[in-house]
Amino acid sequence: MKRRQFISKASSLSLGSLVAGSSSFLNSALAQSDRPRITDIRVHRMKTLGETGMMESAWAPGRPYMRRIGGGTVTEIITDQGISGIAPGMNQANIDRMKALLVGQDPFDNETLGHQMRYTNGAANNWRDVGCIEIALWDIVGKVTGQPLYKLWGAQKDKVPAYASMIQLSTPEERAETAIRIKEQGWQGMKIRLHHLEMKEDIRTIELVRNAVGDDFTIMTDANQAQSSGIWQPGVQWDYKRALDTARALNEMDVYWLEEPLRRYDYDGLAELNRATDITLAGGENNQGVQEFKDIIDKGIYDILQPEILVTEGVQGLRAVAALALANHKMVIPHHGGGQLGTIAQLHMIGTWPHCPWIEIMNDPPISPYTNGFAIFENPPVVDSEGFMAMPQGPGLGIEIDRSLIQS
Repeated sequence: MKRRQFISKASSLSLGSLVAGSSSFLNSALAQSDRPRITDIRVHRMKTLGETGMMESAWAPGRPYMRRIGGGTVTEIITDQGISGIAPGMNQANIDRMKALLVGQDPFDNETLGHQMRYTNGAANNWRDVGCIEIALWDIVGKVTGQPLYKLWGAQKDKVPAYASMIQLSTPEERAETAIRIKEQGWQGMKIRLHHLEMKEDIRTIELVRNAVGDDFTIMTDANQAQSSGIWQPGVQWDYKRALDTARALNEMDVYWLEEPLRRYDYDGLAELNRATDITLAGGENNQGVQEFKDIIDKGIYDILQPEILVTEGVQGLRAVAALALANHKMVIPHHGGGQLGTIAQLHMIGTWPHCPWIEIMNDPPISPYTNGFAIFENPPVVDSEGFMAMPQGPGLGIEIDRSLIQS
């Protein structure tokens, strides 16, 4: 074909492509106009299916409470196309405020709506509500597009190892027995609460657990020193020496990380501790906003960042912290997310992050197994026999609540 003929042919093809493109653009514009609009926001209270026993959380001393199967609350954002998104239960008192902002809006505009929730709607005083709304909006987006969220955000893996996060501060003997059962079920790791009255009891706990499970099992530890929701948790409040001595002893027993060994905003003490010991330090579950995590990174405080979707400014905030961590060669392993739909939302995010090797699952059986919270789902994810939790493959969150459990 001569050059002049080629140019003529190419021009003809380009014109045809342009016409076809115009048609596609028109169809796209029509599709955009047909996207769903938000019509309502509701909070459902879920029925409980039974009780599994009393347990005192290590971070809430003196206040044991009954552990229940199911229960809790669920936020639902409803659209004019019959598609709805679900999320953890927001504060019922703030629904009217959120309705004023969201009703009539396009769920795909979640970045704009998130900005308005934070800065123009007064919702910045309640990050949990922001997180709940953003999770539900993204669930709608996934359902409209027919894709699981981790695929929409850019999949990196289809499953992740889960570690069993203990809840109570228990005896060394009981923790060793539990560790054996956990490992036999397939879990690859567990996190143990450590803040007994004397340091030697903490160390003995890890010694017994390590002897019980061997070297092919990952042990994490949590000192719970960043805060207390009431009177101080059992044991003493750690000073720098207690934290340093514990960190060095745990490192000798091949403990993966030590979590929150000093007060949350003792940045100087935490940074000095990190320089003085070889063990990995982790934390950040109640730090709010990307700026706080930037300070944590800049000051060399934690090696692993642990943001929480219902604290760290919702979906936008958590994804921003993960990007910040990646840019600074830090791992990010989120706090547990509440044990129900918040955990599922974080599971999808973890599926997109190359620098997140674990998911935290609150699991302290037999009184408080993770299946208690997941009992409100029709299709709950499970930790398989090899210790992995797979990303849900359905659209959006890929998880649906059992609507027969919604209280009237």
